[in-house]
Amino acid sequence: MQLKFYKYQGTGNDFVIIDNFQGGVELSKEQIAHLCDRKFGVGADGLMFLEKSNKYDFVMKYYNADGNLGSMCGNGGRCIVKFAKDIDLIGDHAMFLAFDGVHEASIDKDGIVSLEMNDVNDVNQIDKSTCELNTGSPHFVSFVSDVSSLDVYKSGREIRYNDTYAKDGINVNFVTVDGNQLKIRTYERGVENETLSCGTGVTAAALSAFNLGLIKSSPINVSSMGGVLSVSFDYAENKFINVVLSGPAQKSFEGIINL
Repeated sequence: MQLKFYKYQGTGNDFVIIDNFQGGVELSKEQIAHLCDRKFGVGADGLMFLEKSNKYDFVMKYYNADGNLGSMCGNGGRCIVKFAKDIDLIGDHAMFLAFDGVHEASIDKDGIVSLEMNDVNDVNQIDKSTCELNTGSPHFVSFVSDVSSLDVYKSGREIRYNDTYAKDGINVNFVTVDGNQLKIRTYERGVENETLSCGTGVTAAALSAFNLGLIKSSPINVSSMGGVLSVSFDYAENKFINVVLSGPAQKSFEGIINL
């Protein structure tokens, strides 16, 4: 089987995208994991199908690098919007259906893709430096003094597989406040390793920083290993609304692979 694929990245968070708008492409868990494998496949943090919707511009179907169906991916959402524009499916605006519901997005003249995330009604403050929340995917956010010196793989894996989270898994973010912005590193479930960037993790970090009183206003710039993203929001009636994740999304290459 020959498969046409596209490779996109958003601040180093990279994805294989399959244009399945006309249908006909079905992949097994093993095939998806193979495509995401960095030594034997294309290599990616996840894989997305762009599929047809009768109501919206398209459907985004996201799979983790292990081949399992994933939840919402913020950088993936921004990348698939850029892909949809590149293939002339949309203009500078999109409305699409993802795992956690309907999202709107826009692309400005500089190529910055801004993605509206879901409202966040519940931030579980575990202690003065730790929060747990869902920004389309579940996230554990821990504020530390120096994220650059941390063993993210070891520390993140310990939390992701502890008795509380092992069954369903959780993404683990370590964050340092640097003036009026944040520095973040993330261990992602499904990838089971540190990634250069995580859109829903960046969003979770920004909302957690505001919730804990560590940063007082929006938007918040968040620096990941792969680049800088921005999170804007309003806070009203004890919930975060109008949450928008913004940053670059670019095509890396395209090709055909034999499966």
